[in-house]
Amino acid sequence: MEILKYTINYLEDEHEEILVFCNKMEEKCLEILNGRLDIDFFRKAITFIRLYADGLHHKKEEDILFKAMLDNLGPLAEKVVRGGMLVEHQMARGYVMELENNLNLFEESSDDLAKLHILTNAMAYVELLRSHAEKENKTVYPFADKNLPEDVKEEVAREMEKRVKEEEKNLEDKRNLMKSLGI
Repeated sequence: MEILKYTINYLEDEHEEILVFCNKMEEKCLEILNGRLDIDFFRKAITFIRLYADGLHHKKEEDILFKAMLDNLGPLAEKVVRGGMLVEHQMARGYVMELENNLNLFEESSDDLAKLHILTNAMAYVELLRSHAEKENKTVYPFADKNLPEDVKEEVAREMEKRVKEEEKNLEDKRNLMKSLGI
């Protein structure tokens, strides 16, 4: 675990941020049930997801850790990564796309069906990300740590540190966006 400790801890810390965001999105979905749709929140939520949850976090997993697993761990990694984690990343992107489509529709028409789809896609995203993060934290990351060869772990750690350094320029924008979301 020592070599991958930084990588895994960093990804798990990002999961914590994403889960706090999911809790806030769930609160905003409850507000919809009580008659208030905060369009501005959902627009900013889509930005947060696309730039940070997907654009940075999922990208690091896909480009660095999952790639190393697929390149080195055979059929089981193929099943876990391609048949599981990558499919779930795509599902999350689909929910966000539908959330955005229905926000646009709602703004044009105030249609109740669009409001229902905003609620259902937002909650589908929340539930997916909650279970997804748990699978990665409890199963996928430990599997990688236990089974990747030491030299591959070292390369993953180097690539992760490099990527995190590159992302530092976005941290202030990320913090400001999170603050505007109430998280």
